[in-house]
Parts: sequence; structure tokens; C-alpha cells
Amino acid sequence: MNIKQRILPSVAAAMLLLALGGCAGMSSQDKSTAIGAGVGAVGGAVLSGGSGIGTVGGAAVGGVIGHEIGK
Repeated sequence: MNIKQRILPSVAAAMLLLALGGCAGMSSQDKSTAIGAGVGAVGGAVLSGGSGIGTVGGAAVGGVIGHEIGK
């Protein structure tokens, strides 16, 4: 087992805990915006074949939709 295989799960778990901790003080609308941006980024990346422009565009559109739904 190389060093990347040992460290990567720990780093991923630490990042997940930090991300979840950052959402503790968010309003419902803020959470909806963040979720929409995340889903939009994944969708944009998939539809554009991993293009940076597609990912950013998807995140922007998803964030706007999530913001509006969270009102």
C-alpha cells in the first residue's frame, strides 16, 4: 500500500467534516443555494465532458435555481 492510498481517505474525511461544520450556521436558503451549486457543477461537468467552463456554468445555474427554490 503506497502513501497516497493511506493518506487519501484521511484527507477526504477531514475535508468532509470541515465542509459539514461550515454549513452549521447557514440559513435554509443558503443551504439550498450551496446544494444547487454542487449538483449543478457535477451536472455541468458530466454534460461537458469535464470542461471547466461547463462545470462553472453548471454551478452558477444550479446555485441560482437552488436560491430561488429555497425562498
